[in-house]
Amino acid sequence: MIADIESGRFARITAEGDLECHAPHLQGKRIALVHDWIVSMRGGERVLEQMCLLFPDADVHTLCYEPERASDIIRNMEVHELKWFGADLLRQHHRKALPILPALIGRMPTRDYDVVISTSHCVAKATPGPRRGLNASYVFSPMRYVWDHFRDYLGQGDVSDTALRLVREPLRRWDANSNSGIDTIAADSDHIARKIRKFWHREARTIYPSVNLELFRPNGLPPEDFFLVVSALVPYKKVGRAVRAANQAGARLIVVGDGPERDRLELLAGDTVEFTGWLSDEEIADLYARCRAFLYPGVEDFGITALEAQASGRPVLAYARGGATETVDAPATGRFFDVPHAGALAELMRDHDDRDYDSAAIRRHAERFSPLAFRREVFEWIAEEALVRC
Repeated sequence: MIADIESGRFARITAEGDLECHAPHLQGKRIALVHDWIVSMRGGERVLEQMCLLFPDADVHTLCYEPERASDIIRNMEVHELKWFGADLLRQHHRKALPILPALIGRMPTRDYDVVISTSHCVAKATPGPRRGLNASYVFSPMRYVWDHFRDYLGQGDVSDTALRLVREPLRRWDANSNSGIDTIAADSDHIARKIRKFWHREARTIYPSVNLELFRPNGLPPEDFFLVVSALVPYKKVGRAVRAANQAGARLIVVGDGPERDRLELLAGDTVEFTGWLSDEEIADLYARCRAFLYPGVEDFGITALEAQASGRPVLAYARGGATETVDAPATGRFFDVPHAGALAELMRDHDDRDYDSAAIRRHAERFSPLAFRREVFEWIAEEALVRC
């Protein structure tokens, strides 16, 4: 628990709740943080934030950067966007640029650093490593567009579907082979560590991401009569499953988020479903604390939103696959449905009883995933590997 003294070889959380790091072999080393693209503040960017706090003197490199959509923590770093003629196109259509992203990431100016740490769900893990030093990658997922979520990205139109089918096999080969230059890999869940073993034939240590315990917290009030989804509206998130479940259960559902699926989902929704678009962090935190339960309809790599809901003292109704099975402690902090159909989730919604849950106990469970604990584990990982390679 966060209240305990957590000790390690190179870092520990003290009884006062401070992080103490001690690794003389890292002092004075030039460190680069590499992220696929920074165009929003979702789960991956929250992890990048913690890396920035841990290594405040590092340079940040990315394929695409929109400062106005980044947090103050990231904006306060030295952020370098890769210079190339199509940067504006990439800003608007980064997924459509998939075929050229492998070539672009190979141009990252990271050879002269001592330590390179990539945070990757697409191509960042293939950034050039140091000439002498440590090349580490924190992986959110192997390239999901061409592996197990491939079919979820079809249906966007004949041209897009044809293009994705044509590049799938070359990109799978590239994704499987391009990790050979990585010295050490960490995964954001055991679920992703298993994917890395299956698709890349590499081993990875699991370091769970953290949740913002200051922003997301219980409000001390009884829940209000609505369920909640917070998600990018993209195919693999399966938000349509939650919308159909709300229709079947006749339950009020608020959907926070935006994306290419929004028009289709709004046509699917009944009178009890409301779409808000993206809201501020403070508005989302307020909805978490007020909802009856948070809905998690798809398979997530890790899924920070489930932890945000639990940090707010609210239970999670989740599909029993993926990262949610590692963060939801059923039946104390939520329930699972095993069949990937709206009817199974609708049944959980109809049977949901607010009296089954203790908001304070749910919060205590979420506190295990503190930012300090995450930064301690990351520093231990980097310091251990750098001791050998730097």
